[in-house]
Amino acid sequence: MFHGSIVALVTPMAEDGSLDMDALARLVEFHVESGTDAIVSVGTTGESATLDPREHLEVIRRTVQVARGRIAVIGGTGANSTSEAEELTLGAKEAGVDACLLVTPYYNKPPQEGLYQHFRTVAEAVAIPQILYNVPGRTACDLLPDTVDRLAGISNIVGIKEASNSLDRIHELVSRCADRLDIFSGDDALACEAMLAGGRGVISVTANVAPAAMHRMAAAAIAGHGDEACSLNETLQGLHEALFLEANPIPVKWAVSQLGLTAGGIRLPLVRLTENHHEAVRAAMRRAGVL
Repeated sequence: MFHGSIVALVTPMAEDGSLDMDALARLVEFHVESGTDAIVSVGTTGESATLDPREHLEVIRRTVQVARGRIAVIGGTGANSTSEAEELTLGAKEAGVDACLLVTPYYNKPPQEGLYQHFRTVAEAVAIPQILYNVPGRTACDLLPDTVDRLAGISNIVGIKEASNSLDRIHELVSRCADRLDIFSGDDALACEAMLAGGRGVISVTANVAPAAMHRMAAAAIAGHGDEACSLNETLQGLHEALFLEANPIPVKWAVSQLGLTAGGIRLPLVRLTENHHEAVRAAMRRAGVL
């Protein structure tokens, strides 16, 4: 259903951490104009962990309103409680999203059967396309290919964002599930190779800062134009690395503020980017041609 460069959009905040809806509207317009293929609203990069449920759905709702059908909107609705994930997914559907992205339940470390039952329950409860999200480095659980294979048989589970930092995992998922699920890279540094290997796109942090270049790279990679894709990706590689010098979304929120699109506010326990990393991020932005 979705392909290409899908931005994991930052949630703009004022200096005091309050939501900045005017800046959110600017960001959506920026991505429409830049050719971004879809927006994930309130995912990990959108600071879902520090937004309360009302704010969470408010940001998704506003993103859909500003997008006006010009760009697909995917609501981040995962939670470590199955009932909460179900409620958020229903709320996002009512807000008008095109699909939902559900991260594996974090902290409580469910077994594979628990993961299967969690995603199956939400999929059966809310009739909207749903994308699985595996990021074991943050959640302390790993959604294994056998479980993904089982979940691929559920009609409205349409994709997986795989962020295990493993190209081998991407290859295995493509081999086993690509006829039933779209495979998306969740790691910008591996995204080009993942798409050349059969992935359908990337859910990207880098696209917040260099959306047009990410769109072009993803389009070339999905089309199988390896030389072109790799050449485009080479100019972005520094950004892929610099935007993870500190925990995401600390560097990317600072970088977006340097483009003049947001005030750069961020919520505790995260704090603004340490000053000794500023020049490294600026240099990566200059190399990518966005600063």
